[in-house]
Amino acid sequence: MKKTFWNSLLFLVSLFCIPGLSFAQQVYTVQPGDSLWKIAVKYQVGISEIISANPQFKNPDLIYPGEKVNIPDLSGVKSIENQVVQLTNQERAKYGLKPLIQDWQLARVARYKAADMRDNNYFSHTSPTYGDPFTMIKNFGISYSSAAENIAAGQTTPQAVVQAWMNSPGHRANILSAQSTYIGCGFAQGGSYGYYWVQEFISK
Repeated sequence: MKKTFWNSLLFLVSLFCIPGLSFAQQVYTVQPGDSLWKIAVKYQVGISEIISANPQFKNPDLIYPGEKVNIPDLSGVKSIENQVVQLTNQERAKYGLKPLIQDWQLARVARYKAADMRDNNYFSHTSPTYGDPFTMIKNFGISYSSAAENIAAGQTTPQAVVQAWMNSPGHRANILSAQSTYIGCGFAQGGSYGYYWVQEFISK
């Protein structure tokens, strides 16, 4: 009962999902030597999301100590995505495979893809906005030697979506690939399916 309530609470919090919905925010005070990139890495949030949350910056390349920066709070959606990563690595452990390393920039790609499927009402590996997953990953500035993508829609919990992927031969093969070393998971709520899930896998 408690577990069900907690999952429901997490999904409620996760309504703040990119793009199309506003985030709860936290505020960071710029320190000497800071740049928006350093702040983005510190909070594991994309620079574009930070810029969108700070329209007061006429030139985002110029920030000064003492200035306040609004940081989108992704803790709710990240908590759900982290559960998907943990469950995925548990499945890999059953077969003696090394755990995949969670990459926040790859998770950002997956999150945008999930939101794109929701907002543009489609379900496909090829996005009308970003193209195929290989192109999308590269255009987000991530280099790789190989890549793969899992998508799903309609499953209401991390447990349900990982189980669905494991029951599908193609998706299961991506999860259990010994070649992949990094993972990024994305989640978006709303749209015609209610829940959208994406896994991006790469090796470097």
